[in-house]
Amino acid sequence: MKGRNPVAASALASAPDQPALSGNANLHRRLTQRQLSMLALGGAIGVGLFLGSSITIQLAGPGVILTYLLGAAIAMMVAYAVAEMAVVHPVAGAFGVYAETYLNAWAGFVVRATYAFVQIIAIGAELTAVAIYFAFWFPQVPQWLWVATASLGLVAVNALQVGRFGEFEYWFALIKVIAIIVFIVIGLALIVGIGPRPALGFANLLGHGPFLPFRFKGVWLALTLALTSYMGLEVTAVTAGEAVNPAESIPRAMKTIVYRLIFFYVLAIVAMLAMTPWNRLGSQAGLLGSPFVKAFSEVGIPYAASIMNVVVITAALSSSNTDLYLTTRMLFSLSRDGYAPLWIARLSRNGVPHRALALSSAGMVAAILLAVYAPQRAFLMLYGVAVAGMFFVWMLILLSHVRFRRTLPPQAAAFLRMKLAFSPYSNWLGIASLLAITMSTFYVDGLQYAVPAFLPFLLLVSVVYWGVTRSR
Repeated sequence: MKGRNPVAASALASAPDQPALSGNANLHRRLTQRQLSMLALGGAIGVGLFLGSSITIQLAGPGVILTYLLGAAIAMMVAYAVAEMAVVHPVAGAFGVYAETYLNAWAGFVVRATYAFVQIIAIGAELTAVAIYFAFWFPQVPQWLWVATASLGLVAVNALQVGRFGEFEYWFALIKVIAIIVFIVIGLALIVGIGPRPALGFANLLGHGPFLPFRFKGVWLALTLALTSYMGLEVTAVTAGEAVNPAESIPRAMKTIVYRLIFFYVLAIVAMLAMTPWNRLGSQAGLLGSPFVKAFSEVGIPYAASIMNVVVITAALSSSNTDLYLTTRMLFSLSRDGYAPLWIARLSRNGVPHRALALSSAGMVAAILLAVYAPQRAFLMLYGVAVAGMFFVWMLILLSHVRFRRTLPPQAAAFLRMKLAFSPYSNWLGIASLLAITMSTFYVDGLQYAVPAFLPFLLLVSVVYWGVTRSR
């Protein structure tokens, strides 16, 4: 294969043999590095920032800036770990395959099932956010109508051949990337006084109490939701089974997204807090709309709030579009490895696992039902369960990487273009941090039931695993 490094090939050959390593058979390698980067950005930049930040600001005040920096440090550990393994094992099952190869078969099954479940739930949460955003213009229209309409559109896009899907998502995600840049530029212009308005400075950031109004406790508790803003980095590994020249494209795409996310998130939060008093963003915006839209409403720029609302709707649709792709590939991987019925892995004529796509739409159905019966609580009910599941997946990724490094030949380790520094100590620090953040969800209003809701699912998939292995 063009661009295939012989050292990487030898590393792959020397890894423990697992049937899962053939999990990308018949998928088409048509995703370019440009598309990979935007897919990852599309998966990460979504409701965690545009809607969840209303809660993190309420928890931490201006100290939420430190929260996003701490979240970035943890996310970078996961990003570098998963990129290393994806270069050596560019397969559709991604970190599910890595867990099976370097930990055990149970871990491989559970991490894939959990990731698919989490993304299914996240799709529902993101589409619920779309309905919340539309209420800015149409408060009388029921939420379920927006959720149902968006769901049909996303399924149609994901049914496209993967190269066309990647191109569609590239432009879809590019809209919100450009919008964040414009938001940052406008915010900085207002801060320094470029234009007809007087300079805002940092009066709103520091003039309504101390920088850490709730001390470090608030900064830490806000991590429970702020960290989810970075979840989506792992999409680069999931797309490895359909990536062109993964040894080159994956490290480049991962580095691009990590540093762009840190830059976008921190500057966007600083600009938003400078434009509007933080106590109004956190308490009044709540989950009735995006604090980014609220910030533009406060400064009084004509039509800016409506334009920003279009952007946050696009962001939520882009993120849920990527999540639907991820879930479909995880279910495909489980089916190909014999942990789910084989009919799930059947491909359409254009190479799309259409039956896995249909199953991945379950989160949309859940979102529609919750929008009908519990519209005010739907977002956090769905998002909370997804949060706990993703923390678990990230911990298993870091644990798999510890074993991966131990079995990697020295010559292959030297070849890797993207390496996690101070491993395995950084791995254990990341795992300990994720455990502590998971326990902190019990102290955040709306997330108290995240872990208790996830644990029965973990028990259920473990029972399913033992049943499948015994039947074999």
